[in-house]
Amino acid sequence: MMILNASEVEWEEFSGASPLHFLDQSDPPLTPEAPPLSVWGVALCVSGTVIAAENAVVVTIILANPSLRAPVFLLLASLGLADLLAGVALILHFLFLFCVEPSDWSELLISGLLVTSLTASLCSLMGVALDRYLSLSYALTYGSGQSRRCAAVLLGLVWVGACIIGAGPALGWHCLDDPTSCSIARPLTRTYLSLLCGGFLVVVVVTLHLYAGICRVARRHAHAIATQRHFLPQHQSYASKHSGGRGFSRLAVILGVFVGCWMPFSLYGLLGDASSPPLYTYATLVPAAGSSLLNPLLYSLRNRDIRKVLVHSCCPHRPSQQAYQPTDV
Repeated sequence: MMILNASEVEWEEFSGASPLHFLDQSDPPLTPEAPPLSVWGVALCVSGTVIAAENAVVVTIILANPSLRAPVFLLLASLGLADLLAGVALILHFLFLFCVEPSDWSELLISGLLVTSLTASLCSLMGVALDRYLSLSYALTYGSGQSRRCAAVLLGLVWVGACIIGAGPALGWHCLDDPTSCSIARPLTRTYLSLLCGGFLVVVVVTLHLYAGICRVARRHAHAIATQRHFLPQHQSYASKHSGGRGFSRLAVILGVFVGCWMPFSLYGLLGDASSPPLYTYATLVPAAGSSLLNPLLYSLRNRDIRKVLVHSCCPHRPSQQAYQPTDV
C-alpha cells in the first residue's frame, strides 16, 4: 500500500477516487532500463578494444617464437597479458552498462578483473625495471637458463598474488551491503582500496629506485668505455657531455609516463572517499587504465627483436637484416 502526497490526495478527492491507492498486482514490475549510449561509452569500448588487440599481438608474438625466451621477453609477455585483461575488463564494463542489465555479480567480476590486471601490470613494470638493472649490472651472467627459471618463478608468484588480491571483492570484501564503507571506486571498500593503493605506491617507489640505479650503472659503464678509448680525459665526466643522449631521453619519457599514469590514482585512492565527486575518480583512473594502451608502444614494440618478428610476420618476403642485440636503456 502506498500513501500519496497531499497534492495527489486533493486531486484524488476531486476526481472521486480514494486517497489510498492499492497497487494492482497484475501490473508488470518495473525493470530498470539501460542508460542511453553516450560518446564516453563508445570511447570506453573502442579504447578497450584497441588495448586488447595490441596486447594480444604482443603476447602472440612472444609465445609463438621459441627464440624469445630471455627473461625480458617473459616479463613483456606478462605485461602484455595483464594489459590484455584490462582491455577485456573495459569491454565487459561497456557491455554490462549499455547492453545487459547490470547486477551485483557483474560489478564484482569487472572490479576483480581490473584489480587483477592492474596489479599484475604494475608488478610486471617493476620486473622490467629489475631486468634492465640486472642486465646492466651482471651483463656476463644474466640471461642464462637459471635467470629464465628465476624470472618464470617470480612471474608465477606475481600472478598468484594478483589473482588473490583481485578475488577480494568476490570473496566478500565489497561495499554492496554497506554503502557507507564504499571508496571512490564502487564496489571496493575504502580499507581495501587504501591497502591496494598503498601497495601501488610501494611498487612505484621501488621501480623509480631501480631506474635511478640503471642511470648510475649506465653512466659508469659509458664513462669507463669512453676513458678506455681515450675519448675523454680521466677527469672529465662523460655523463656531463652526454646526459641528454637518446637513451636517457627515452628513459625520461618512460619514467614520466609511468609516474603520470600511476601516481594520481594511487594518491587519490588513499585520500578520497565515497563523497568525492565521481569526476575526480574518472580523472585519476583513466590514466592508470591508459597505461595499458601505452605499455606496448613504450616497452614491447621498442624491442628490436619483437619488431623484427612482427615485420617478418607482416611481410614474410622482405629480406631480413643482420641480427643485433637491443641496446635500449
